[in-house]
Amino acid sequence: MAKQRESRWVKAVVSRVVRFVLWFVTKPDWKGTEHVPERGGVIIAANHLSLVDPLTVAHFLYIGARRWPTFTMKDAVMRIPVVSAVARSTGQIPVKRGSTDAVKALQEAELALTRDEASVIFYPEGTCTRDPDLWPMTAKTGVARLALTTGVPVVPVAHWGDQNILPYGSKKPSLFPRKRLEFRAGPPVDLARFRDQPLTGSVLKEATEVIMADITALQAQIRGEEPPAVPYDLKRARAEASEAKRAEHRVGGAGERPAEDGGETGGAVDGTAPADGRSGPDGENGKSSTGA
Repeated sequence: MAKQRESRWVKAVVSRVVRFVLWFVTKPDWKGTEHVPERGGVIIAANHLSLVDPLTVAHFLYIGARRWPTFTMKDAVMRIPVVSAVARSTGQIPVKRGSTDAVKALQEAELALTRDEASVIFYPEGTCTRDPDLWPMTAKTGVARLALTTGVPVVPVAHWGDQNILPYGSKKPSLFPRKRLEFRAGPPVDLARFRDQPLTGSVLKEATEVIMADITALQAQIRGEEPPAVPYDLKRARAEASEAKRAEHRVGGAGERPAEDGGETGGAVDGTAPADGRSGPDGENGKSSTGA
């Protein structure tokens, strides 16, 4: 029998507060909620646009699909006294990134999916997208690993509009006028061909790409646009930006000439990476979102 992860009265209070607030600032348009199973463990894999979309995704899942949302949450958030109490009372899962405790968090997520039959929301990208046009990026393999380990379905969810409330990197939300938010859930991702294979890095990478392709296709339907042929790779973009900066320093150092030669010192070198939107430099401002 499934275990009750959350306090019923806290759940009732929190859901009402969130619904009240979002009613004032958003105009949601939800489609595909029939693809979310009514019961049993399920992974909800969503794209990540803004630091406010945990609220809007939870709203979509709870009101639209009638499933209680469970997130993996940064440990730093879980240390905030009131937030921590509410999060734990509503069954959320703490994650300490960059530590062995992240493995424990995945184990707890596995228990939530199998023992508690929970609906657990993940952002496979691990952070808000840095794609210049806000398409989903390449993703981490944690969601694919959980899906193949537990056998629970992965329901892809795409959304659009949260960035108009609070763009990534901004601290000032735009609450009025009410923002239109579009959500679309698709059928469970077809991972059948990976089920009986060893969980090697290449298998997990391919399964992750299939999950992200479904999410991206749903967002393309919402936007009525064609997504990029190659997803934005944040890790590669940062590596290229770092290499460009090192090259700039090398060229700048080599270009210095002694004053007695009559030359000027340290001419400017343009180290800007290509501006094609696929691998431009990007800075991390210290924010990291829930995900696997």
